[in-house]
Amino acid sequence: MTTMAYWLPEAFPLLVLAHGVALLSPGPDFFLLTGYAVRYRLKGSALICVGIALGNAIYIAVAIVGWSGLRHYTWLFSTIEIVGAFYLIYLGIMLWRSKPRVLAIGIEGADLISPVKQLALGLASALLNPKNALFYMSLMTVILGSQVTLVQQISSGIWMFFAVLVWDLLVAVVISLPLLQQRLSNSIHWIERTAGGVLLMMGIWLITQVAIGR
Repeated sequence: MTTMAYWLPEAFPLLVLAHGVALLSPGPDFFLLTGYAVRYRLKGSALICVGIALGNAIYIAVAIVGWSGLRHYTWLFSTIEIVGAFYLIYLGIMLWRSKPRVLAIGIEGADLISPVKQLALGLASALLNPKNALFYMSLMTVILGSQVTLVQQISSGIWMFFAVLVWDLLVAVVISLPLLQQRLSNSIHWIERTAGGVLLMMGIWLITQVAIGR
């Protein structure tokens, strides 16, 4: 086994694709971050990004711990694979049906919110969305497969944590630019529809793989 294969699972590129598509699909975290970045710019929203990433990290850890016992129950693992695939299809359909929406732009903020409040807002937003837990469980079981090692899971989890953090910080920077706010508001539904199409096709492909006995 090469050093790269030891740290990263064979399905890592597919994991990166699925996780990346999810990051590009605006959800509650995105709109929370958008609202505060518009009002308070990067200085008042950077720790919201950290909180969101930490919330995702907690669900990633839960997915890893919950997954560890599944390899001993093939039927249970297969059931979770199928449920996870259908969940991806569900997300894809919901995003595909996205319609134009208006972001909360042009709102002027007063004083900057405290670092503690920023962190709490981001953490609560991520943890109070139970779909995050099911999404990460889907990634860990459906995509990585039953042969992935604990080291590979942890490495994948670290990647996803930093991917969430870096992406949210990038969003905060972009949203903080007044000239780009209106353009984002007009095109966000197309981003959601594209992401939905990718997740829909991915879910169908994964069900096909389970059916033929991957």
